[in-house]
Amino acid sequence: MASVLFLCSAADADEYRDARTELIAAYQGADYPTMLLAAKKALSARPGYPGALFNLALSQTLNGDPAASLRTLEDLLTIGVDFGVADLDEFAAVRELGGWSDYQAKVESLYEPVGSADVVATHSDANFVPEGIAIDDDGQFILGSIRTGRLVRLGAAAKTLTERASHWSVFGMRFNPDGSLWFASAAVPQLAEVGDDEGQTGLFRIDVATGATIKAAILPQYEPAQVLGDLIIGDDNTLYATDSLTGAIYRYYIDSNEFEILVKRGAFGSPQGLVLDNKGDYLYVADYIGGLFRVSVQDGSRVRLVVPPGITDYGIDGLYRYGDELIVIQNGVRPNRVAALQLSENGLAITGGRVLAANLEQFDEPTLGVIRGDEFYFVANSHWNRFDGENNLPDGLAGPIILKVKLD
Repeated sequence: MASVLFLCSAADADEYRDARTELIAAYQGADYPTMLLAAKKALSARPGYPGALFNLALSQTLNGDPAASLRTLEDLLTIGVDFGVADLDEFAAVRELGGWSDYQAKVESLYEPVGSADVVATHSDANFVPEGIAIDDDGQFILGSIRTGRLVRLGAAAKTLTERASHWSVFGMRFNPDGSLWFASAAVPQLAEVGDDEGQTGLFRIDVATGATIKAAILPQYEPAQVLGDLIIGDDNTLYATDSLTGAIYRYYIDSNEFEILVKRGAFGSPQGLVLDNKGDYLYVADYIGGLFRVSVQDGSRVRLVVPPGITDYGIDGLYRYGDELIVIQNGVRPNRVAALQLSENGLAITGGRVLAANLEQFDEPTLGVIRGDEFYFVANSHWNRFDGENNLPDGLAGPIILKVKLD
């Protein structure tokens, strides 16, 4: 692997946003040469980003170069990503090329099921919209709802542990060594009757046996909209949490009930899952639109992981560690997948990867999971993608489904 490390700064993110803004304006004004230049600038600011590659392909075909567009679409296929261009009018000229049939055959193979997974639990509430998941010592699953704000334990009959009154939408969760449960919660627009609480977020700790709240740590209102979306337990007095809206990472001290900014707001585009390395010196953080980073818990300094050709680290929601592999749930690329990415010996690069599950019939935007032994359990159908513009859900959705895949 190359030894070059790619550092990312807020300036990099600004360059991408500026280029994308320019690109959209040029597209709306049918100024396709300017659109193409903006697409190249956006890709330069965020190399390998699937959305930037798609915009480049779109710009190329609108500028009368369908052959270049097809080559860019082929680049997307090498990382297993499709944007459904077969149904887009703008790519009509690309579909007339001699190489289109070969490309389309590769796209079709991309949507064939990969791997196998067992259904291990379900819940009947179709409007639940699950996100966080945990497993207790008895092997029972605990799910948190975005829509209702409930925490439930699944079994022969689902048992409600907490109601929405004591917190908001439930995101990532982790069991404490003493058996209590920590989870991140936020008042998001998708929460039913969110009301005036919208924008508030915090970390909560409950007694699973009684559902009683042991600790409620509300994040100060630094920004109008904040979402602590995932967390990891560092030690007896420390938690780390990502804010997917402001781009910050916080360190929370349990004893003093204080939040400390580890990585400043705006540093990441949309940080999601996070996990500690085996020594507890670094966090691996999945930036949904920025890729994988290693963050020092000492000073918050960041290093962008080197990723080889043929693998994309964008669109990662759930992130977990299994030995020297990072287990990822990618619902920000199409098709969605669960994959294992091999870390280099020095922990600064991805050296390879394997898809554990993709295109399974139960998939409808998988979200978060939990590792137990050599098995990975995850939410297969969150339905996040089913909310309409007014945050309503359609009828006929399936209730939450939990799948299990083997990691060894």
